Amino acid sequence: MDVQHRVVILGAGYAGMAAAVQLAARAGRRDGVQVTVVNAQERFTERMRLHMTATGRQLAELSVPELLEGTGARFVRGWVTAVDADARTVLVDDGRVLPYDTLVYGLGGVADTSAVPGAEDHAYTLNSAQDAELLADRLGRLRGGTVVVGGSGLTGVESAAEIAERYPELDVVLLGRTEPGASMNARARAYVRAALDRLGVKVRTGVEVVKVRPGGVELAGGESIAADAVLWTSGTRVSPLAAVAGLTVDPRGRVVTDAALRSVSHPEVYAIGDAAAIRQGYGVMHGTCQGGMPTGVHAALSIDRVLRGKRPKPFRFGYYHTPVSLGRGDAVVQFTRPDDGPRRFCLTGRAAVRYKETVTASPWPTYGRMKKLPASGAFWPRGGRFTRVRDAG
Repeated sequence: MDVQHRVVILGAGYAGMAAAVQLAARAGRRDGVQVTVVNAQERFTERMRLHMTATGRQLAELSVPELLEGTGARFVRGWVTAVDADARTVLVDDGRVLPYDTLVYGLGGVADTSAVPGAEDHAYTLNSAQDAELLADRLGRLRGGTVVVGGSGLTGVESAAEIAERYPELDVVLLGRTEPGASMNARARAYVRAALDRLGVKVRTGVEVVKVRPGGVELAGGESIAADAVLWTSGTRVSPLAAVAGLTVDPRGRVVTDAALRSVSHPEVYAIGDAAAIRQGYGVMHGTCQGGMPTGVHAALSIDRVLRGKRPKPFRFGYYHTPVSLGRGDAVVQFTRPDDGPRRFCLTGRAAVRYKETVTASPWPTYGRMKKLPASGAFWPRGGRFTRVRDAG
């Protein structure tokens, strides 16, 4: 094929894969367009299930090349070490230089272990399947003791519940500044707290971890908590590559985009998922799979429109729900307004478990649908259902 336009997608997470499959199904079918996906590993990381991996549960082995099979997109395995925005090239750790005409920047966020001394060296994270497996190995060798989960956000809640249920002989302590489920309505928040109490999780809020040691954590005020393992889930950070490349970034290092998800400083670069600072009417989006996949789809649609000589359309997104597992047999789903504020309605118990499992599994049928995509629409999951979004030419 005589390549006339090279699209390079950095990162094969939920957003990157959505962009790759969607774009390859469209533009990749035309002569002269080459879609390349760069990722450090062939294994696809199911970030929504890493708290399960961390307790030793066996999940399906998903391969990025296999997920791309039949799309026409090519896969390059390697760590991205630099982006030259002026030369429009990407440098991979094995020395390869990948030129691009359009770049999709989807290098997602990881736990911010740099914010607290000792967290980088002494805390476990859920940044990857390998990281989660390291924690699973540690937990599997304990015959008692204490596990501290630093961060009372949703990842911390899911992890604490999963560990407590899987290893009832362990004392699980959840530490954070805010109440678990703080963004939910009163009923859902009370349900989360009751579930954690039932599982024996000791919750301490209004506290700040100031140091992680080999044998525990230190809190502001001087108190220490001994621990046989510390899991860090508090805060996220993104790769500094975008800032080093000269792209305009926000204070957290995320690429600042225009309404069509293009970099405001380099319009040939699209930013998606956790890597992007995307402003909507209610504010800047926060990173979730719920929002990440639609950004990937929209970037693909925008690139396809530009390749057809048309202008990209503005991205519009509203949140729909917040599903949280509370062990294998319990969950809560908080339905939300578009700005992510809680609605009055929520699901709990087995109904919430079924709902969340449907949502968690939804990327795979979505990608399959994208591979067979007609020219008129895109699919992504919404509330456990698939919503067709038409691109009106």
